[in-house]
Amino acid sequence: MGFKLPLAKEVEIAAQAGYQGIEPWIAAIQRHVDEGRPLADVRRRIADLGLAVEGAIGFAAWIVEDADQRAKGLEQMKRDMDLVLQLGGRRIAAPPAGASDTGIDPRKVGERYRAVLELGRRMGVVPQLEIWGGSKTLSRPGEAANVAIEAAHPDACLLLDVFHLYKGGADFGGLRLLNPAALHVLHLNDYPAQPSREKITDADRVYPGDGVAPLADLLRGLREIGFSGTLSLELFNQTYWKQDPLTVARTGLEKMRAVAAATRDSP
Repeated sequence: MGFKLPLAKEVEIAAQAGYQGIEPWIAAIQRHVDEGRPLADVRRRIADLGLAVEGAIGFAAWIVEDADQRAKGLEQMKRDMDLVLQLGGRRIAAPPAGASDTGIDPRKVGERYRAVLELGRRMGVVPQLEIWGGSKTLSRPGEAANVAIEAAHPDACLLLDVFHLYKGGADFGGLRLLNPAALHVLHLNDYPAQPSREKITDADRVYPGDGVAPLADLLRGLREIGFSGTLSLELFNQTYWKQDPLTVARTGLEKMRAVAAATRDSP
């Protein structure tokens, strides 16, 4: 994110580093379009490089209390889903954007998530319910699971993130109760012992294995329930942005593989 690279360059770096897929920001896709360049060219390049578009990250305000803002949020989600489709993707994040400071009844959130899921069913893109550790509405996997159950839709699924699990105060052991079919992507990262949980921010994220997160226990637990989804590296550490982006991408992948390998080798 901090490198502010063109979308096509991000794709090339991901392939050079050895990744199997990408999860671009909607803003990066939209910027490519706004510059008058067709997405079809990038889609072909992604396919030529053997990559998959595992998802995309957007911030449509589908969850908010204000009905007019929520309607605009759904329209934004529709446009974002169309961009994802043009790029060859089939998933998009559905975080609690606009609902971080105010708690909302989970039954209402379930109804609103169902509306997004119905839109996704028509568009051909699955919206993944994402937790944000600092949100008063969706900060923990139990809250997200509650909303997904209330949505009562076959496409309901969760998008979890190691940093947000920690920030929201979740016990990673509870993830063993989840249905692996409802987990398509896990954002993998790590966090240091300091700052404290209350003060830690996205910028404090570090490479997997460089912090104190119980990643081995987390991945082992997911393996035990049959998780076979995608591990997606997501970092916002500004010290990394000062380095060569290809070096950062390669380092991140190497550390992800090392963490995963250690989990497979452990009892």
